[in-house]
Amino acid sequence: MNLDIFKSYDIRGIYPSELNEDVARRIGRAFADYLRVPAVAIGRDMRLSSEPLFRALADGITMQGTDVVDLGLTTTDELYFAVGHFKYQGGIMITASHNPKQYNGFKLCRADAVPLASDTGVFAIRDLVQADRFVPSATRGQITAKDPLPAFAEHCLSFVDVNSIKPLKIAIDAGNGMAGLVVPAIFKHLPVTLIPLYFELDGTFPNHPASPIEPENMADLQAAVVKHGADLGAAFDGDADRVFITDEHGALVGGDMVTALVARNLLRGKPGATILYNLICSRSVPEIIERSGGVPVRTRVGHSYIKAIMRERNAIFGGEHSGHFYFRDNYYADSGLIALLVVLEVISRENKPVSQLLRPLDTRVRSGEINSHVADAPAKLAALEQRYGDAQLDHLDGLTIQYPTWWANVRPSNTEPLLRLNVEADDPATLAAKRDALLAIIRT
Repeated sequence: MNLDIFKSYDIRGIYPSELNEDVARRIGRAFADYLRVPAVAIGRDMRLSSEPLFRALADGITMQGTDVVDLGLTTTDELYFAVGHFKYQGGIMITASHNPKQYNGFKLCRADAVPLASDTGVFAIRDLVQADRFVPSATRGQITAKDPLPAFAEHCLSFVDVNSIKPLKIAIDAGNGMAGLVVPAIFKHLPVTLIPLYFELDGTFPNHPASPIEPENMADLQAAVVKHGADLGAAFDGDADRVFITDEHGALVGGDMVTALVARNLLRGKPGATILYNLICSRSVPEIIERSGGVPVRTRVGHSYIKAIMRERNAIFGGEHSGHFYFRDNYYADSGLIALLVVLEVISRENKPVSQLLRPLDTRVRSGEINSHVADAPAKLAALEQRYGDAQLDHLDGLTIQYPTWWANVRPSNTEPLLRLNVEADDPATLAAKRDALLAIIRT
C-alpha cells in the first residue's frame, strides 16, 4: 500500500493502483476502531469508483461492529450537514473533489462535522491500516439508508430571505459533478431562471475537469453568461463544496471578493461579529469587514485551521481565495451553495449587477497563485527573507512580505516540491515589477 495517499486533510489516490477495495476495507476498519462510536454516515460522489469503494469501506466499518448510514450520492457539504444535523458520530465523504477521473479519496470527520486532518486522526488511521491487526467484532454493524437532501435544501435556504430573491437569470456549471443533483433541489424554491451546464452526473468528466479554480475550465460558463444575458455565473467542483462565480459580463470573480460580499451581507444582521479570511485574500477584505462593523481575523490557508479558529473565536463566517466559504451556522463547515445563495440575496437587495457591487470593493490587482518547482524550499524562503528584510514579515503560513503599496506570500506545498507565490499591489506596474523580482529569486 502506498502510504502517500494519507494527506494533510484527507485520503486520496489513483484508483485502483493506490486506492482500491482492499485498502478501503482496511481504512473502514481503522476508522471504526479509531472513533469507536456506534454509527457513522457515508456519502459519495458520482465517480465510477465511488460505489465499489463505498461497499468495501462500509464492509470494513461494519466488520468492527459500527453501523453505517448510507447517504447515497451527496455533495461534501451535504455530508457535513448530515453529520451535524442528524447527530451522527462520524462521517466519510467518498470523493476526489476536483481531481481527474482516475482519482478517488475519503474526507473524514467526527461528530459535529469536525474534520480529521493529519495530526487529528488521518495519520493515526494510516498507522492502524499499516499495522493491519484488526480484531473483528462479535456483532457486525448494520447498514441503513438515509436521504438528507430535503433537509439539506431547507437548511441552505434558511441562510437567506427567500422572498427577497428577485427573478434573476443564473448560469451554473456543475462540471458533471454533484452540483447537478443538489442545485435543482434548492433552486426549485427560488424565482430564478436556471441555465444549466453539464448537470448530468458523469464520473468521466466528458466536458471539462470539475476544477473551476483553473480559468480554462470556466470558459464554457463565461460564454453561457454572455450568450444568455445572465446576471451571474457559478461553477462548482466535483463534490460541489467550492464555488467560483462570474459577473454579468462573464468576468471571473475571485474567492476573496466573494468573501467580502458575503461577509458584508452577514454583518448586516450580526454587527460586531468575527469574520475569518486567509492570508492570500486581498487587503480589501479586512478593510471591508471593518467598514461593515465586523472584526477581521487573518488565518492560514486550509480548512482544518480555519474551522478550528472559527470555533475558538465563534466566528460567523470564513472565506478563502480558493472558493471555500465556511459558516458557523453550518456546523462551521464550508458550503459553496450557501455562499452562492447569499450572493444572490446581495444582488437582489442592492439591486445592482455584480460588476457594480464589486467596483468599490475590488480596488487592487493580484497575480493569482504562481507555482514554482524548487529543490530546496527552506533555502529559497531564507533568501527571500534576507532580500526583503526591511519589510513587515511574518511566518503564519510560509513567508508574508508586506509593504505599504504591495504584499506577497510565498508558502510551500504540503504534497509537492513547490513554492506557491501570491502578490497583490495597488497598481499593475508595481504588481508586475514585484512579481518578477520575487520569481527571479525563487526560480534561480
